[in-house]
Amino acid sequence: MSSPAEILSQLDISEQEKDKLVGEVIRYILFKTEQNSGCPIKREELTQLITSKGYRQRNLPSYIIIEAKSRLSSIFGYELRELQRSRPSANTGRASQSQQSVGDAKSYIIISQLPSDVYARFVEDKSSSHMSGFTFVVVGIIHLGGGRIDEENLWHHLRRLGLHENEENHPVFSNTKQTLEALVQQRYLQKEKVNGPEGNTVYYELAERALDASINDRIKEYVAQIVQRDAVSLEAD
Repeated sequence: MSSPAEILSQLDISEQEKDKLVGEVIRYILFKTEQNSGCPIKREELTQLITSKGYRQRNLPSYIIIEAKSRLSSIFGYELRELQRSRPSANTGRASQSQQSVGDAKSYIIISQLPSDVYARFVEDKSSSHMSGFTFVVVGIIHLGGGRIDEENLWHHLRRLGLHENEENHPVFSNTKQTLEALVQQRYLQKEKVNGPEGNTVYYELAERALDASINDRIKEYVAQIVQRDAVSLEAD
């Protein structure tokens, strides 16, 4: 295994150049995550950030991203999690048109490595708790639907919670349709339009972020707790 000095020599960059590139990648990840409400950052963006400085070494972006990942963990307490972009389910006998770009397969999100109680006390933004709740509800509904649900059926369930698709001035979410669309941009969901004999139908499906083990396992745990609590309530009645 090559030493750090040998790797830098092979890449033809100095220690100072490496540290500067790593710092710029970390700043980009942190600011972009905050600016775009946690939307995944495409690997292509990080690669372009590095190559735009005049570096053309083929393996350099991968090395810098690995170094940035290590420092994000050791200094900031964040895990840089790579997401593999999932594709919409195949629909046998029906033509489908994906509403997502499939040009870039890999993207990144950052996840806090702090204990949940410490994160809740010192880091968590309480003003965004409504979005966390909305995300849990929508992902939970689609999870219970087998991982995929048509748009009308999804809004049928959300209307039972007081959320209507045409509402633009909700006291908490403002435009509810845009709030749902934000989950597509954040890659909790993916959206697919299917052309069928009765016209076009839009489907929502769990995307890579909702399918990530750390989130998917929590959703299953919470849903199981709710079902168990409801069963106990029925038995008590």
